[in-house]
Amino acid sequence: MLRAFISVCLVSLSLPLVASAQVKPLLGFDAAGSERQRKLEAQFDGVLKSENLRTWMKRLSAKPHHVGSPYGKENAEFLAEQFRTWGFETEIERFDALLPVPKTRLLELVAPMKFKAALTEPVLKEDKTSGLTGQLPIYNAYSTDGDVTGELVYVNYGVPKDYETLAENGIDVKGKIVIARYGGSWRGIKPKVAAERGAIGCIIYSDPKDDGYYQGDVYPKGAWRGAQGAQRGSVADMPVYPGDPLTPGIGATKTAKRLDRKDAQTITKIPVLPISYADALPLLKAMGGPLAPSDWRGALPISYHLGAGPAKVRLKLTFDWQTVPVYNVIAKLKGSERPDEWVIRGNHHDAWVFGAADPLSGTVALMEEARAVGELTKSGWKPKRTIVYAHWDGEEPGLIGSTEYVETHAELLRKRAALYINSDSNGRGFLNIGGSHTLERFANEVARAVQDPVQNVSAHDRMRAVQIVRGTAEERTEARERADLRIGALGSGSDFTPFLQHLGVASLNIGYGGEGSGGSYHSAYDSFDHFERFIDPGFQYGIALAKTAGRLTLRAADAAVLPFEFTNFADTISKYSKEIGKLETDLREATREKNRRLEEKSLAYAADPTKPYIAPKPDTPIPPMDLTPLVKAVARLEVSARSYEQALKTRPIQSLTAADQIALDALLIDTERAMTSAQGLPRRPWYRHQIYAPGFYTGYGVKTLPAVREAMEERNWTEATAQMPVLAASIERVSVLLDRAARIVAPQSASR
Repeated sequence: MLRAFISVCLVSLSLPLVASAQVKPLLGFDAAGSERQRKLEAQFDGVLKSENLRTWMKRLSAKPHHVGSPYGKENAEFLAEQFRTWGFETEIERFDALLPVPKTRLLELVAPMKFKAALTEPVLKEDKTSGLTGQLPIYNAYSTDGDVTGELVYVNYGVPKDYETLAENGIDVKGKIVIARYGGSWRGIKPKVAAERGAIGCIIYSDPKDDGYYQGDVYPKGAWRGAQGAQRGSVADMPVYPGDPLTPGIGATKTAKRLDRKDAQTITKIPVLPISYADALPLLKAMGGPLAPSDWRGALPISYHLGAGPAKVRLKLTFDWQTVPVYNVIAKLKGSERPDEWVIRGNHHDAWVFGAADPLSGTVALMEEARAVGELTKSGWKPKRTIVYAHWDGEEPGLIGSTEYVETHAELLRKRAALYINSDSNGRGFLNIGGSHTLERFANEVARAVQDPVQNVSAHDRMRAVQIVRGTAEERTEARERADLRIGALGSGSDFTPFLQHLGVASLNIGYGGEGSGGSYHSAYDSFDHFERFIDPGFQYGIALAKTAGRLTLRAADAAVLPFEFTNFADTISKYSKEIGKLETDLREATREKNRRLEEKSLAYAADPTKPYIAPKPDTPIPPMDLTPLVKAVARLEVSARSYEQALKTRPIQSLTAADQIALDALLIDTERAMTSAQGLPRRPWYRHQIYAPGFYTGYGVKTLPAVREAMEERNWTEATAQMPVLAASIERVSVLLDRAARIVAPQSASR
């Protein structure tokens, strides 16, 4: 029924949108330039070959290639050689970063019975690489060393609100070891919150309800995670800063001054270990205490209890804290007219084990895209702006390669980076786009121009249809009525982070997915065999990614004026501003309701003193918030965005002089820089962007208008008030730049 309804939506939506996309000039181009560009893109499409993606993935995933591994270096050298063959000026840039590798991993149930976790993934005859040596074991990078024994407490997903539920049930985790299931937040948040609440250790397991037999047949029969599969991953506190933990803010070169490890903020405060659901089952089965709330229960054949105890576990971890080489592959195609404006396109190449889906599905698509760009140069074409292709190393432990590159070359990139286009994993399904909302219309335009390889419609029409079918009421309405689909705001989790949130480089993150099933993520079974069977058979969506990212890159490189647009951006900022107002109202009501509920519960427990109860403190009432600076800044932004758009309609792009186009580009590039502040966000100055940041307690998940929003969520009203003018000033700076841009385009109609 879902497929049928999506098909109906596609029929009703596709034809007028595709037709209009072919008539209108492309963003940043005049009519003649648009025609030339479309012919160039047709030529680009004609040389793309899916068999190349298959060949390269099989080669790159043949051995474990985590950062610092011998095959990781071999892969970097292989990638560099391909780019040189395709005509790019290519180098491998090395950094040296901290990476702990386990020496001891012990998890055992010591009471009320004995059990020792296996902590291994079995070799499967159906998966040819699963038995190869050189694999990193199941562990969490940047866990601290430790040997702790304590009663077990089940904390659901281990996010802050889960601890509120525990407190209301009279359960304190101080001195205990917590067990959390994957999901609900980025994994590094779980030990962070546990340590803040006084826990001495953290275990993270994959529940089959989220990632296993509840979802479908398990590997190798089906795609989903089997009983002994486990998810490796970093638990570095990346919402504080990503990259090498010992060199925050500076490149991790051989001569860099490094912190003592004890002073590194991003290493966890307690030991943490990931395990399979086969290893988790005996631990959870041995637990007592109250039943877990219904929405906390997974799919294991047990009654989920909260604890604490009677289950008691010992967790012992020791690490070899190594310094390992990080190899970035940087390939450049120099621009013919504006070589100092760089369009940067990246995807990482390192993996936890074999990494066919994560990241090689995106890596090989980028390779084919770059090869096709190289083919275009053989016909005499040269890009106006410089194109930089980057294959980052060390993304998995903590965005190391991209972060160290950005920190090392920060001043150069501030001058030259026009925009950054990122991809990571890719599979069959729907196009997903997140990024700077100044690039929203540009991304929509490209999505309309790419055909879905299975359905006879554009990628944009499939995006619109799925929002109508699966979206919220607001999303469904906007999908039907708004000209452009909203793109998501970016938090963290991939290599766009240092470009966007540290430097203020307008960025996009793109990839296809949603229909290729599987629970191979960060396991030894993220292999070529698994990928070819379940994720993107035939590599059709790999080619779709190459076409999509290729158009973004080519259009950004060749446009007469960079394809930034600001009415969508202003609309989005207005939406975020209204959310801040609603947040204040919602918090005020939630505070009243919580305090009322706590009072009732305290009275009930007081009537029966035999029940143990730890009374949570009531929340402080919310003082009035002055949102006037934000409201005024947004109102001015909306006027400035419309003025710039009107100016572009008044004067055709082709009538702008070359000097005016270059001056206009400089202003457009600076709009994203204007959204940053030198002091950064409170308690994490590495993050400078005032519009987008990873949440302090969500990790990958974005917080928009973060300094104000998070202060309010944490009920820090003094900080929220102090950050309001900082946020407003960043929005005002964008308006000033747009007013100047409008005067360049149409000086007589843009006097403000």
